[in-house]
Amino acid sequence: MSAGNSYHRDQEPAEETESRSSLGCRRNHPTSTMTSMLTCSDYLLHLFELLAGDGTSEQLAQVPVEARTRLPARELHRVERAGKLALRLRNTLDERRRHESELAALFDTAGDLARVRDPDAVLRAIVHRARMLLGSHVAYLSLNDSRAGTTYMRVTDGCVSALFQQVRLGMGEGLGGLVAQTARPYATPSYFEDERFTHTDEIDRAVGDERLVAILGVPLAVGGSVIGVLYAADRSTRDYSHDEIALLSSLADHAAIAIDNSRLLEETRHALVELNAAHETIREHNSAMRRAERAHDRLTDLVLRGGSLEDIAEAVADVLGGGIVVHDEDGTELACAATDSLPWPDRAVQQSRHSGRSVPWRTNLVCAALAGPELLGSLTLVGCHQPADADRRLFERAGVVTALVLLLRRRTAEAEERVRGELITELLGVGERAHGGLAARARRVGFDPEGSKVVLVSPCGNADRERLAAAASRYVGQHSGLAGTHGDHLVIVLPGTDAGNAAQNAARALGTSTARPVTVGGSGPVAGLEGIADKYEEACRCLEALLALGREGEGAALAELGFLGVLLGDRGDLSGYVRRTVGAVLDYDSRKGTDLVKTLRSYFEHDAGLSRTARALHVHVNTVSQRLERVSALLGPDWRSPERGLEIQLALRLHRLSGGEW
Repeated sequence: MSAGNSYHRDQEPAEETESRSSLGCRRNHPTSTMTSMLTCSDYLLHLFELLAGDGTSEQLAQVPVEARTRLPARELHRVERAGKLALRLRNTLDERRRHESELAALFDTAGDLARVRDPDAVLRAIVHRARMLLGSHVAYLSLNDSRAGTTYMRVTDGCVSALFQQVRLGMGEGLGGLVAQTARPYATPSYFEDERFTHTDEIDRAVGDERLVAILGVPLAVGGSVIGVLYAADRSTRDYSHDEIALLSSLADHAAIAIDNSRLLEETRHALVELNAAHETIREHNSAMRRAERAHDRLTDLVLRGGSLEDIAEAVADVLGGGIVVHDEDGTELACAATDSLPWPDRAVQQSRHSGRSVPWRTNLVCAALAGPELLGSLTLVGCHQPADADRRLFERAGVVTALVLLLRRRTAEAEERVRGELITELLGVGERAHGGLAARARRVGFDPEGSKVVLVSPCGNADRERLAAAASRYVGQHSGLAGTHGDHLVIVLPGTDAGNAAQNAARALGTSTARPVTVGGSGPVAGLEGIADKYEEACRCLEALLALGREGEGAALAELGFLGVLLGDRGDLSGYVRRTVGAVLDYDSRKGTDLVKTLRSYFEHDAGLSRTARALHVHVNTVSQRLERVSALLGPDWRSPERGLEIQLALRLHRLSGGEW
């Protein structure tokens, strides 16, 4: 036996060493001697030694070859038969070892599935094991993209072509398409020569760029559906055995489990996220409900206690953490809390009115306060145009509460307006109730019957009667007065002594509320209730004078109308007219002992001629000029105008008629 076929071990039993040594020694003798010395048992023993020592198939096959020259035919037959059995046993052992290796790989893969939480790492390990166990040049795994209708490379091992790693296959294209359609493994020893599947230029270019020839593909199936393909490929022709196909299929099953586990894990994580989100939503909803309940109780308590709109605005601002502005249906600001005043968001209010919900306006949120379809006002949340749903609902609920308060205010105002209107009617002499009863009723609505008061009158036609009356009701409510309609007039009675100033303020306020000019005639003051009817008549004459003079939209008393006021007013006010017109000159003469009044009379009697006035007074012209300069300083530079001159002449005549008492 040659040295190349000898078997060597680091440690051997003594008898084996001795046997092989004796067999080797015999080989060094001449042929005749070797033939007589080597027996069939020696060759059989050597076969067993090779099997035990993991000898190769080539070594086992060499033993019968050597025995042919040394053993007789009968014994050679036994050695050859033993050699064949040894080769079969060698192949069986190799097959079992291969199966053990495959099982170990499958067990390792199962362990990876149990231990590893990263599905990509598991897939990479599976693809790598497939390549190693099958001894392939390349292994790769593709997954289906059902949305895009394509298949893409998920994991590759041994690939060098970027084009191949990035290729996308249409459903049903290439070898993988055939595997996916049939859900069965498919192998080709020569890819480009195989016409049993659909070739495309893109796939063929990618396969050619990777220089692949033989390809084996097995399906990845989950629940009966193919989700991808696991491949083993070689750069030379190769026929894949059934065992290799079965091994790759087993690895594909593990890969499918890994992918399905990943899907289930992702679904579980998503479900946990949704569950946590649901718990958080429920918690926030419960918190919002408790917050809304507290806010509702707070607002309801304010309404039941008769809280004002200012109280409502402050409560809503505190709950929502923003500024609140309340307007009525005409855009008049009624209350403001935690912010500055804002213009009325007319367009946003109309949008909210039609939608029944709050709407954004600039950086704010607007909610119409409605009683059915009727607009009562609006609520504006400042600086928060996109609040949370719970806060938005709370704001809209505050709008309902605001509407309730506005409706109660309107009903109360209407009731008070009726009472005040009845009082006005009876004070003007239409009713027959005694003044004592009227005084008691006036006190019940917050009006002082004993104090000084002024009477104001404004025209009110049918078109704007209700609007003007409503504005007047709000106005007198702020000034503790009375308002009502009488015939074609709106009549207002206010505490005070300056009828002219009161008329101007009322004209301005009512004009702003109604958005149109409002003319107001005033009269007074008058003490008690008895003189109100007379002052009403005088205020009507003042109103007629204002309209005749074209002073629409203004307010004035007779005193502001000059001599017309004297002509139209009561005689009792003549002294007041004299004092308002030339009182400054009268006071100067009284203090200085001068006679500027006499100079003025002479000046007007001589048609404003300086020379004639000087001759009549027996003084120099310069003296007259100096006196008139003093008059200008006292009465103003326009006293010589025709209008002022007429009023001054009338006042001087009344002063003379009174004997100088005024």
